Amino acid sequence: MIFATGTACGAAADPVPAAIEKVPVATWTPDPIAVRANELGLVPILMYHQVTPSPVGEYDQTPEKFRAELERLYRENYRPVTAGDYICGHIDIPAGTHPVVLTFDDSTITQLRFTEDAEVVPDTAIGILEEFGARNPDFRPTATFYVNNEPFAGDGHALPWLAAHGYEIGAHTASHANLGRLDSIGVQRELVENLRAIVTAAPGNRVRTMALPLGIFPADRVLATAGSWDGTNYAFEAVLLVGAEPAPSPFGQLDPAGVPRIRSGKSEVDFASAYWLDRLDQHPDQRYTSDGNPNKISAPKLLADELNPRWRGQFNPY
Repeated sequence: MIFATGTACGAAADPVPAAIEKVPVATWTPDPIAVRANELGLVPILMYHQVTPSPVGEYDQTPEKFRAELERLYRENYRPVTAGDYICGHIDIPAGTHPVVLTFDDSTITQLRFTEDAEVVPDTAIGILEEFGARNPDFRPTATFYVNNEPFAGDGHALPWLAAHGYEIGAHTASHANLGRLDSIGVQRELVENLRAIVTAAPGNRVRTMALPLGIFPADRVLATAGSWDGTNYAFEAVLLVGAEPAPSPFGQLDPAGVPRIRSGKSEVDFASAYWLDRLDQHPDQRYTSDGNPNKISAPKLLADELNPRWRGQFNPY
């Protein structure tokens, strides 16, 4: 059994990635020059943990701060995409807007839990995202949740709910293991057991990416991306790190085996989300700006050398 395939987002034999070929396009899209499109720019992948009124760890934050960060992202024309869409180059957002990937580690009940009536609790991360999306219909509430086994305090409704409501589920090992302390068999067992638990809870869900617990690689780094245990193979299209900078464009010089994220938490540690959002706001030419056409990759000609050759057929320099 193979849980995920890590080549060209499932199109191993296709030199032109299918994710960008088959997206329906509006009959008219703006001139890339007019919107200052730069689809070779940087993409913030934000990393969250607990969303709680009483933050403890440096990665935790209050519901109020999370709401404020969403407001800022919306005000500065960011629009959410999943980690899977990012790594596949399937960034279908309006012209002039910028992709942002919201990621949540550890699958805690501060991220998602339900009332006795099976409604999402409002002050959880999902509750806040859903309410924000309802108020701002052009800000699709989506994110990628990196879960361990028995996620969200073992609530069996959680993973099916995420999958059914447009959220992505990623791997984070079975027990939140420090992979650097395990032998090769232990590393592969942690990932396969995690994938089995996810697929059992949410049949048909495809786990495309994984996030390293604690940001620590195994001794054999290849095993973070692909391996096999107990008759089950796995391969991820991307491995996400803990910090501490924006990610390259998926069409540029990206290493899928080590994709950086930006930390967001209760305290403004060095190079956290406020720092990077400020910097991208001050240097808008450095961030990814969509041309509104998911079948083209528009960017200034002077950035042509940054393009990954596999995307040459879709490049639209100006």
